[in-house]
Amino acid sequence: MSVVAADVATALERVLGEVTAAGGDPERITVVAVTKGFGPEAPLAALDAGLVELGENYAQELVDKADAVASAGDRPDPRWHFIGRLQSNKVRLVADRVACWQSLDRRSVVDEVARRAPGARVLIQVNAAAEDGKGGAPIEDAPDLVARARDGGLDVAGLMAVGVFGDEAATEAAFAATASLADRLDLPERSMGMSGDLAAAVRSGTTMIRIGTALFGPRPTRGGSRSPRPPVRD
Repeated sequence: MSVVAADVATALERVLGEVTAAGGDPERITVVAVTKGFGPEAPLAALDAGLVELGENYAQELVDKADAVASAGDRPDPRWHFIGRLQSNKVRLVADRVACWQSLDRRSVVDEVARRAPGARVLIQVNAAAEDGKGGAPIEDAPDLVARARDGGLDVAGLMAVGVFGDEAATEAAFAATASLADRLDLPERSMGMSGDLAAAVRSGTTMIRIGTALFGPRPTRGGSRSPRPPVRD
């Protein structure tokens, strides 16, 4: 089953309706369309539906889809966001394609992005709920990472956080802590909220939501067929 622009546009209206229902202003919240796991038809459909901010979790997927979009032509230029766990040795693959690096969470990655993409727009990812095995810097380390990124010449726009799957109260607390820290650091952007916790993010003052399955439907399995809707949160 292919991803169709008209279906994405309809889904986008539903997402914006959820933003409004949660007390947010859709005009003030950026929707990043997460195309992870889908083929190149997803970014093309997103662009046709008016979404130019596109998110990818994996370097090679981003390269392949950026090339496909460029080859298709006759569409607005996308702004690619790298939102997945970033490895230093992958930065060079996408340095000339990423408009916003959302997942900087340790010094080595900050330094590599500063070296490969001078002046780039970045967010520092925080693990505000202190979940084991999850990406993001401990929230108490974020101010030092912000300072290091700024000292390296990067444009630090804000913070990014991921909610706690299946725990609304913990998610709300994590988002509130992230927003509070962004305020203290005078950072305007806070990228919080995915398909499963959008309302909590809006109530916490997010300025950017990362939406995948709510726009494109269930992700294909590796074999190419669609699986039942998985418990993902983007």
